[in-house]
Amino acid sequence: MPETLQELHGTPVLLCAPDGPPLAGEQDALDLIGEAFGLGAHWVAVPAGRLPDDFFWLRTGLAGRIVQKFATYRLGFAVLGDVSRHTATGTALADFVRECNGGRQVWFLADAAGLADRLAPPAR
Repeated sequence: MPETLQELHGTPVLLCAPDGPPLAGEQDALDLIGEAFGLGAHWVAVPAGRLPDDFFWLRTGLAGRIVQKFATYRLGFAVLGDVSRHTATGTALADFVRECNGGRQVWFLADAAGLADRLAPPAR
């Protein structure tokens, strides 16, 4: 299943396939950013399973480097799926996830439906 561009509440989102290559480094992030720009996406949603364990071990710095690439290019970055096995091992990642979810650039969400909910305009 290839990456697909979908409109979620008027926001173009590149939804990455679960069986695609891992997002294992900065070059992988840049390649995905290039693909997103080529398709006109404003957000990129990556299944958690495509991220290596190093991403979730904050001391490696991989998460920070990847998140920074998306921020530099002003693209939203969503990690979709269950990351509880990673957040259960310590407080640093749980704090990082909570902080990200309180912002507007990086979100950790259960699925694409959760992303659609976050991208929905506020109710009046």
